[in-house]
Amino acid sequence: MDENTKVLTDREINEFLDELDRDKNGYVDYWEVEKKLDEVHQEIAPKAKKHNLHHESRTEQRHRFLRGVLGTNEDRIPREEFVKSVRNWKIPSMEQEKKDAKEQDAYLKRMTIVQRFRAYWEVHGPEIGFLALVISLEFAFGIWQLVKYLTTPGYREALGWGVVLAKTCAGALCPTLFLLVISMSRWLATGLRKFYFISRFVNWDLSQSFHIKLSIATLALASLHAIGHLTGSFLYGSRPAQQDNVADLLGPDAVPRPYIRYVRSLPGYTGLTVFGLFWILGALSLPQVRKWNYEVFQLGHLLMFPIFGLLMAHGTAGLLQYPMLGFWLALPVLLVVIERSLRVVSGFRRICAKLEILDEETLCISVNIPHTWVWPYKAGQYIFLQVPNVSFFQWHPFTISTCNSKRMQVHIKTEGNWTNKLRSLGTEGQVVDIAVGIDGPFGAPAQRFYDFQQAIIVGAGIGVTPFSGILTDLQERDVENCEDATSAVKSSESLNSRENEKLATDEDKEVDLASHDLSKYRRVDFHWMVRDKNNLLWFSDLLNYMSKFSCFTSSSHSNLDVRIQTHVTQTRKQLSTHIFRWLLETHRTEEQPESPLTGLINPTHFGRPDIQKIMDDHYEDMLELLKAKKKQFCKDEGKMEDLEDGMKVGVFFCGAPVIGYQLADRCRALTARGREDDSRIEYHFMMEVFG
Repeated sequence: MDENTKVLTDREINEFLDELDRDKNGYVDYWEVEKKLDEVHQEIAPKAKKHNLHHESRTEQRHRFLRGVLGTNEDRIPREEFVKSVRNWKIPSMEQEKKDAKEQDAYLKRMTIVQRFRAYWEVHGPEIGFLALVISLEFAFGIWQLVKYLTTPGYREALGWGVVLAKTCAGALCPTLFLLVISMSRWLATGLRKFYFISRFVNWDLSQSFHIKLSIATLALASLHAIGHLTGSFLYGSRPAQQDNVADLLGPDAVPRPYIRYVRSLPGYTGLTVFGLFWILGALSLPQVRKWNYEVFQLGHLLMFPIFGLLMAHGTAGLLQYPMLGFWLALPVLLVVIERSLRVVSGFRRICAKLEILDEETLCISVNIPHTWVWPYKAGQYIFLQVPNVSFFQWHPFTISTCNSKRMQVHIKTEGNWTNKLRSLGTEGQVVDIAVGIDGPFGAPAQRFYDFQQAIIVGAGIGVTPFSGILTDLQERDVENCEDATSAVKSSESLNSRENEKLATDEDKEVDLASHDLSKYRRVDFHWMVRDKNNLLWFSDLLNYMSKFSCFTSSSHSNLDVRIQTHVTQTRKQLSTHIFRWLLETHRTEEQPESPLTGLINPTHFGRPDIQKIMDDHYEDMLELLKAKKKQFCKDEGKMEDLEDGMKVGVFFCGAPVIGYQLADRCRALTARGREDDSRIEYHFMMEVFG
């Protein structure tokens, strides 16, 4: 606890005792403490987990906890004596939490307009910039067609105002449809992620949102295009008075040209068919349909293939100009057709897998990828998963949690029809053999992680799942390069209780930098924000394992330094809830070193993370690291030259934009500080979105 933290005030202590002393007899009884614990526990952890005090295997631990709170083996304690015990707990005051929250809110208010704009742009800039480029392309091609059909003689005379509207929308549709189709290609997105500047400009993780926006734009432009022809050019060009102008434009064989001849022409019937299929596809893509029956939603998307074919045929007649749309669609359609065809083939190549129900919210699927498969996995990637026992047609994307060689695991939160049906294949604690189809891997949203030796990860909830793969991959690389780390991993499996308890209480880990090869030293600060209790036990297990591993290897020749901190951000209004939450969190024993609330060995921080303090403290640590490097490299000219380039720290964020604004601002401020003090430490902000 920070020495400046304000503990419970006398008023708060008396209020707490008033809540406990229900019969107002001047004593605090065991049953009163027990009753209050039950009420609070029901609020903050209503579903007992294996690490909870209320779990059936921890009855004795619960009794010990209550005795520890009461401070005596007697069944009651005088109120005056109990006050002394409460003061010794050193629990932060609720006023302190409110003050800290206000100070963090004030941070944003203190930012100048320029700072706010820069921070906003760091978080939202790539998406805005890319959308601006897309809209610019649509306007450019639309205006080109508008000017052409307004200024070129013959078009309006023969077909009226409708041809101008239709062809203007057709011009805008060319880049829109190209990007709509290309956004469906997972191969392209995965390949282009390798290029930093492209990925900095194009947020591939927002491809689904981008696809939806373009689909809406396509429907709107297609509707205006149809209106321009059906109620404009077709009607105007079928008038007897316009037949001479139509003959001059389309040739003498084109007349007489009644309205039905326009409709029956190749551009006419293909356009009408595409228009109808577009709206059917749009209707089947509504969130209500997707929620009602995902299979209908996914099967409806098969309409895109006849739509693509008809669109390319639509302009081949070349009535008014060369078939431009076919050139725009040929390459992306070919790419998507090949991808989807291979996915269908993958659905028939069944792989044996293990399904394990971890708890009421999470299940795990483990797969041994056949050695005959090409498996170019990178940490943080995702796959498309098919489970024929649930549905042959449905493919769902899931982030790969861990992947050791070709043994892969995905952890799935059960929400929705498909995941609930998948869960129904087994029962909790049971491992079931199932068959799955796999397409991938794709993505790697955090593959830029390895561009930096030092990194800070700030993420919220299940959105940080890809970083489980990153942490596992880091550990594996370190084990491969360090024999002592290998033995540490084995030893960590039998970590004794006393060392566990020490690990749970050592919040600030001192690292002897001189004992490391600082040219390979990598530090990762992992800040995980959860609003309330943590039910993701599989992720807790991973973090606990990384904590044990880091504890063991800190004294070995390992060069990986992982520092994990969890922040429970939900505030509590009731004082008793606030106090018992702190008491439960600090109740660690030799037999059960995990937090009864989160299941984590590492300490839990209540309240929002203090971004400014976290970043400033990290900068000071980096200065110490630079000093240690200069001392270690002083006899190596090559390493000293590399050191002159400074140090680059990657700051990866996934969560609420308000935290992102603070991180982006601190990255800019600390980078400026690095230039001023000639340390040349740079902080690079990376906004990640995991959908």
